[in-house]
This record gives sequence, C-alpha cells and structure tokens, in this order.
Amino acid sequence: MSDLSPSDFGENQPCFGCAPDHPIGFHLSFTKEGSEVFTRFTPGTQYQGPPGLMHGGLVTTLADEIAAWAIIGLLEKFGFTAKIDVKLRAPVRIGVEILGRAWITRETTRVIEVGVELAQQGAVALSGTLSFVLVDRKGAERILNGPIPEAWSRYCR
Repeated sequence: MSDLSPSDFGENQPCFGCAPDHPIGFHLSFTKEGSEVFTRFTPGTQYQGPPGLMHGGLVTTLADEIAAWAIIGLLEKFGFTAKIDVKLRAPVRIGVEILGRAWITRETTRVIEVGVELAQQGAVALSGTLSFVLVDRKGAERILNGPIPEAWSRYCR
C-alpha cells in the first residue's frame, strides 16, 4: 500500500477533487494497493442535493476524480475525461463515509478506461466506467489553452 500525493501537481493547484486548499473542494487523498486506487470521503451538508443526500452530479464528480487518480497512481500518466458511463445504484447519504475504488479496465496508447465503484456501509452506490484521453504536452496545452504547470509535464503521454 502506498499513498498518492496531490502535491505532486504543484503548490496551490486548483483541482476541486484533490487540492488540499480548495475552498469548497473534496480535499481527497488516495492510496494505491496492488492494481487498485482507493479513497475515503464523508460528504458534508454543503454537498447536498435532496435533503440528506449527496447531489448526484457531485457523486459522479467523486467517481471521475478517483478514476483520474487510478491513471496517475497506476500508470503515472494524466488523462482528460472523455466519457462517463456510470449508474447510481443507491442514494449517497450525507455524513456517511464513502469508500471509492478504481482500476484500469482497458489501456491503449491514447485511451484508458477505468472501472469505478463507490460504496457506503458495504452497499454499492455507484458503479461504472470512465474513459480518459491521454495527450502529450502540446495536446494538454491546447486543451488548457495555455501552458501546463511544470509539475504536470512528467505525466504527459
């Protein structure tokens, strides 16, 4: 088991999912165990949609973030989300810890597919597959409409 550090992407990085200093973000951390990446998150009331439940879009954001970190942690690459195919299987409760896990299901030189699962109290709340496109530095800069942070360059295809 090894910890993955969002600080690898530089000080003051802006990610909603993993930046430790993001004012309203999830502040996620990740652990790699074998061929899977894990995170734990307890949603607060600020992430509510219906009373007592986490907003479905934010549940999907959590799945997207752990899938991205599976690519970073398992392949040492960075991808941009291209496709999200998930099923919300159960309500995600506010104040109850979520265990997220992700693993690589398919890999080509340009596209990575990642399986994800989010569970609360042992019950699967979300499952699915996300696809990411891998780009070189020039492609990343085109997507970002400007230079990539230097700390990102080691993760480019």
